[in-house]
Amino acid sequence: MRLPLVLFLIAPLIEIASFILVGQVIGVLPTLALIILSAGVGVALLRFQGAGILRRLQSEARQGLDPGRELVHAALLAVAAFLLIVPGFFGDLIGILLFIPFVRDFAWRLIKPRIVVRSTGFTDGGFRTSKPMDENVVDLGDDEYSREPNPNSPWRDPRIGRD
Repeated sequence: MRLPLVLFLIAPLIEIASFILVGQVIGVLPTLALIILSAGVGVALLRFQGAGILRRLQSEARQGLDPGRELVHAALLAVAAFLLIVPGFFGDLIGILLFIPFVRDFAWRLIKPRIVVRSTGFTDGGFRTSKPMDENVVDLGDDEYSREPNPNSPWRDPRIGRD
């Protein structure tokens, strides 16, 4: 838990130092242009890559496969786009790396043992539900219950149904 805190505190210092170094080498206006360009590239890559991820998520959902990998890829793409849009060269470098599928796959292999995806969704055969976690839950089929109102129900509003 300390590593994210340290990175959160050190990242602004690294970004400020990178602004100063790049500004000294190429000048102020080109540095500002690079910052604006990286934000535009982040938005464009998110739109391009994000659409592909959404198509793969839909495809895996239709096939009834585990969408965990594609969900992690989508989350990492959102982080990458955020890092490219926020000004800073160090964040841009990390953001560009996260847009590379190999890097996202490596992150997925690190994260996969720590997460479990339970889902409900549509398959070609209809609606699919995950197994209930609680043994006290009773899962009824359509023929095992009725949707007609019970006139003797204590939850029934006495004002409804009066003539």
